[in-house]
Amino acid sequence: MWKGRFDTETSGLLQRFSESVSFDWRLYPYDIQGSLAHAEALLAAGILPAEEHAEIGRGLREIQQEIEAGTFEFREDLEDIHMNIESALTQKIGAAGARLHTARSRNDQVALDVRLFCRHEVTVIMELVKELQWALVECAKRHEGAVIPGYTHLQRGQPVLFAHHLLAYVEMLERDRGRLGDGRERINVMPLGSGALAGSTIVLDRELVARLLEFPRVTRNSMDAVSDRDFIAETLFTLALVGTHLSRLSEDIVLWVSAEFGFVELSDAHTTGSSLMPQKKNPDIAELTRGKTGRLYGNLMSLLTTLKGLPMTYNRDLQEDKEPLFDSIDTIKMCLRINAEMIGAMKVREDRTRAATGDPFLLATDLADHLVLQGVPFRQAHEVIGRLTAHSLKTGVSFQDIPLETYREFSPAFGDSVHDLLDVDTALRARGGIGAPSPDNVRAEIERWDETLRPALTP
Repeated sequence: MWKGRFDTETSGLLQRFSESVSFDWRLYPYDIQGSLAHAEALLAAGILPAEEHAEIGRGLREIQQEIEAGTFEFREDLEDIHMNIESALTQKIGAAGARLHTARSRNDQVALDVRLFCRHEVTVIMELVKELQWALVECAKRHEGAVIPGYTHLQRGQPVLFAHHLLAYVEMLERDRGRLGDGRERINVMPLGSGALAGSTIVLDRELVARLLEFPRVTRNSMDAVSDRDFIAETLFTLALVGTHLSRLSEDIVLWVSAEFGFVELSDAHTTGSSLMPQKKNPDIAELTRGKTGRLYGNLMSLLTTLKGLPMTYNRDLQEDKEPLFDSIDTIKMCLRINAEMIGAMKVREDRTRAATGDPFLLATDLADHLVLQGVPFRQAHEVIGRLTAHSLKTGVSFQDIPLETYREFSPAFGDSVHDLLDVDTALRARGGIGAPSPDNVRAEIERWDETLRPALTP
């Protein structure tokens, strides 16, 4: 493609070093889609005769069929998917194929292809996030009455409903879905027509191309358009944050399935065994998800590092944007799918979770609140319950078994009904504030998410 300028053949080692078709081949449907729209603009401008326009359309569709059938031969010496398709097209239809690149550079061509790719994949990922949210909501519904200790610092804190814990992840994923949708707005800008960096003296109707490709607007600065990879960095960041949330869920599951917790059981289909220890049932999906999150972070940092020192406009360094992007998209899609399947089959061992919430110290804050409602300042009430806890640990007498007289030795403000507070179900019902885990609140949240998510998943 640049043989007119050079006297010597390109080094074979350089060809292998610089080729990208081994990974950017997957952009082929978007490259063909963009080329068809570009051909329409050339036709509308009177640059491309109708007969050649028809030949280009036929040739491009044939090439797409060959790629999808696995019969297309990708050539490393042609560097990338763009030149492979253009070369094949020219071989098929002759000079008309060579006209297709009029008023277009590979710089704006690849910018377009990657935007089309990202727009499609982000939309797919948003639906996969919904499917995982739905799996979590369905699990919450199956175990709506299950109670579990809530933890801070991995120490038992206060009782919550297990469904409330799962719905926390639904909230996280909803923010992720919102970020993906928001980022899609910035992806959805049409760069074709920017040329190599300064547009072209052959002026085409960019807005026509945008309409054909369903872009709501076109880029406004040709230099920025060909060098902008913000939308990829933003996508990689959002996928890394999705990975963060999946990793946190994975950590909970790893703890919950352990013998020490024993709160949930994963299906045999979603666990693995040990090559040495026959009794093992390992939560490999959760562990691998937790591990793959590191790859998502690495891909983001790889791109940011590539971008940080680049001058305007296009530099070949930008070829390094695709492998991190492809890897993160493939990784997060698999993680979302497999986690939705695993959660869908997960069972809660409600007897074990109920036993764990029998820890009387989970209701220490409720006792402090009781004193506050009797007029005791919170900091004083906090100190009283701290001393009462130390007394319970020293004597081995649980809160439920401490006599009322002893309670009043710590504070005369303790009422006659203090022992009535020491019940998990009573404590949960009392947590009726917005966002708190009372059964009524949790049931309403499950219904809200059911209404929000179900229509999108119903054919």
